[in-house]
Amino acid sequence: MENEIFQLQYALDTFYFLVCGALVMWMAAGFAMLEAGLVRSKNTVEILTKNVALFAVACLMYMVCGYSIMYGGDIFLSSITGSGVVEGGEENATYAPSADFFFQVVFVATAMSIVSGAVAERMKLFAFLAFAVVMTGFIYPMEGSWTWGGNPVFGMYTLGDLGFLDFAGSGIVHMAGAAAALAGVLLVGARKGKYGPNGEVNAIPGANLPLATLGTFILWLGWFGFNGGSQLKLTSVMDANAVALVFVNTNMAAAGGLLAALLTSKLVFGKADLTMILNGALA
Repeated sequence: MENEIFQLQYALDTFYFLVCGALVMWMAAGFAMLEAGLVRSKNTVEILTKNVALFAVACLMYMVCGYSIMYGGDIFLSSITGSGVVEGGEENATYAPSADFFFQVVFVATAMSIVSGAVAERMKLFAFLAFAVVMTGFIYPMEGSWTWGGNPVFGMYTLGDLGFLDFAGSGIVHMAGAAAALAGVLLVGARKGKYGPNGEVNAIPGANLPLATLGTFILWLGWFGFNGGSQLKLTSVMDANAVALVFVNTNMAAAGGLLAALLTSKLVFGKADLTMILNGALA
């Protein structure tokens, strides 16, 4: 009976993990739609190509070396095969290690998607993809290993040993993507025509705001998998309650950010600016 209960937990937690991973994968479509809607029409095809290609690069690089670097496995296959034990994770995790790999690989792609939006309209395709190889295959796995992988960064200590806690990748995914995005922006500079000769700011409206709005809603939906899946399992009362709370907090945070941006744009610009509103929800 005890074994049957474990098997049921294993099946349900694995299924939940995979569904959440699929929701996070769907965020790639959200990034693509958001960015395509906010760039000028002449750059739509290139930004879509970047988003599709970066996802493929992220998946392959994380399989080839990223997962092993992050969790210390000898090779990819030995790192994810097995039953009920995740490298670098809980000793008695009730989900398939391959489900953990899938969930992690869509996190990697999300980190790289943040860079894509930041350098939109000012970075050539293959230069961008070359950086994607480095970011997803080495940079992300290295800094991820310091927390989720349990590998030391300061002598004998991991970041977790020093009190650092990262739920759902606020630092490992989002801060890492933001830091890489900032480095890229500092190198490539502003979009041509964004600033006038005297430093005045020129608005560059997006080509398709309905598409940008659709992208925002897709990302909003994907966050439930991103944050909810980070609880890792569902089949206990404690975990189920935690997942439900994560869903509520995720939804209310986006709603609060949207309304804050709406009111701020009204006060600052005298009207409700849709682009600012969408970014408020994303923030």
